[in-house]
Amino acid sequence: MKKYDLIATSAFGLESIVAQELRDFGFEDLKVENSRVNFTGDLNDIAFCNINIRTSDRILIKISEFEALTFDELFDNTKKIDWSEFLPKDAQINVSGKSIKSVLYSTPDCQAIVKKSIIERLKEDYKVQYFPETGEFFKIEISLLKDQAIITLDTSGPGLHKRGYRELSGEAPLKETLACAIIMISKWDKSRPLADLFCGSGTIAIEAAMMGLNIAPGVNRSFVSEKWNWFDKSIWKYQREKAKESQLDEDLTIYACDINRDMINLAKDNANKAGVEKYITFKNQSLARFNPTEDYGCVISNPPYGQRLGEKDLVRKLYMEMGDLCKQLDTWSFFTLTANQDFERLFGIRTDKNRKLFNGNLQCYLYQHYGPLPRREE
Repeated sequence: MKKYDLIATSAFGLESIVAQELRDFGFEDLKVENSRVNFTGDLNDIAFCNINIRTSDRILIKISEFEALTFDELFDNTKKIDWSEFLPKDAQINVSGKSIKSVLYSTPDCQAIVKKSIIERLKEDYKVQYFPETGEFFKIEISLLKDQAIITLDTSGPGLHKRGYRELSGEAPLKETLACAIIMISKWDKSRPLADLFCGSGTIAIEAAMMGLNIAPGVNRSFVSEKWNWFDKSIWKYQREKAKESQLDEDLTIYACDINRDMINLAKDNANKAGVEKYITFKNQSLARFNPTEDYGCVISNPPYGQRLGEKDLVRKLYMEMGDLCKQLDTWSFFTLTANQDFERLFGIRTDKNRKLFNGNLQCYLYQHYGPLPRREE
């Protein structure tokens, strides 16, 4: 089966987590760059990664890479590509783009030139004068970085963070891919309890349950490349069946807590859609009332940041209460994502490690406080 140059895109700061996932899947010779991990794979690998990867945003096919200092070079090099290998004669083509530190800085012009070049090549290959664009959808991106052009084809469609269970969310939802990455950074495993003390729509708890049960994040959604005429549909069927056969039924200890009853009800509804509601204990309670009987757990939370008017005093109090709770639960580890620069001071315990991450476009830090690991016999 033909091999393709592939790209697993990543939120900034999560590249190493995406790369580790790919290594765990068995992929080798990875090249890690800003916001992407390059690897090679066939159609089976494309379907497998779309269905199974938890922390990547998209799986792309890298069509071509070349230097482009002029619009003529961009047009000519794009036209050299055998587009009929990927695009049928009625393909609906969307070209997006970005340009960073490049002579060709006008993104709209680059997009227009690439699309014109693709259509001119397809007219020649299919020997037609008119290109109707009434068929299946193909999203192509032209990315320019320091005059180096990369043209890619998106195999995912809607971002991979869209698992299908979260139709509604709170005011500042955490992306499912970022939630998974934080869980992986925490080194949590299903033998230990996990708690989200500000669960909102339930993303962290739900993603943890899916990880503990080995439920593939994309097993219940569709992907744009499933409809392409050159992508064998039996591959998708096989990969989905394989993913479902790998699911587990385990005893998990996962708490999803929130002081807002509406959020708890929403989290329950989302967990039900994800098929994991019975594995999560939902608690409509304040932070101060969290009193687990288990040891060696992980608290993984995305609390309010205090950026809205009237929130600052409340958030200051919450962070101090979190620090007090951390002292009480002396065998537990705490992982807190926030954009509030006063967090560590208010928490009152020096972090063992912190990591810069982005929640959407907002720069945050993941503050990591490690408790002791359980002894092997426990």
